[in-house]
Amino acid sequence: MESQIPKQFLTLGGLPLLAHSLRVLESSESIVEIILAVPETELERCRQEIVARHGFTKVRQIVAGGTHRQDSVRNGLSAAASGADVVLVHDAVRPFLTLVMVERVIEQAVKHGAAVVAIPMQDTVKQVGANGLIERTMDRSPLWLAQTPQAFRWSLFQEAHSKAEQDGFRGTDDAQLVERLGHTVAVVEGNTQNIKITRREDLAIGEAILAARRGREA
Repeated sequence: MESQIPKQFLTLGGLPLLAHSLRVLESSESIVEIILAVPETELERCRQEIVARHGFTKVRQIVAGGTHRQDSVRNGLSAAASGADVVLVHDAVRPFLTLVMVERVIEQAVKHGAAVVAIPMQDTVKQVGANGLIERTMDRSPLWLAQTPQAFRWSLFQEAHSKAEQDGFRGTDDAQLVERLGHTVAVVEGNTQNIKITRREDLAIGEAILAARRGREA
């Protein structure tokens, strides 16, 4: 997106993307505290315009994020209470998570140690060579697209991030850090509406999803 506003503060249906996610997380009885990692220059705006304005009482801390997503998660993890049973990580720019997703991924993390929300891949997958020609059509049945929220036992997640930092390893999501330890990760099926707002056209798709949801509630 061309806007200089951090994506989590962009407006969808009259509310910042971050506020949509926080509404769901606040409503979960399983979540005791919320820690937000935002750009250092946006700490006060987040505190005043998001948390205070909308009355999010479970937000206990707002910490400065890092250069990369993994750094931001690690900063948030460092601020979390060490006695927590499970840590849940969610991308603020996925405003359409549901309470069912949250509860199920936490439940599976308690059972297996780690769990992610994901959806089965629906499109045909082609392996393409350096020459731009298709080499083969891959079996898509075992392929899933990872989303958030993702949940982990606190001690396991702490070990995974410590190991990644020690090795200088940067993963594409938090589950990959846990996988590096040889630990299995459970999958909870999500839904296609749980989109990530990364491009301007995603906002238009998001408005359509929001309108459809409101229509069903009317």
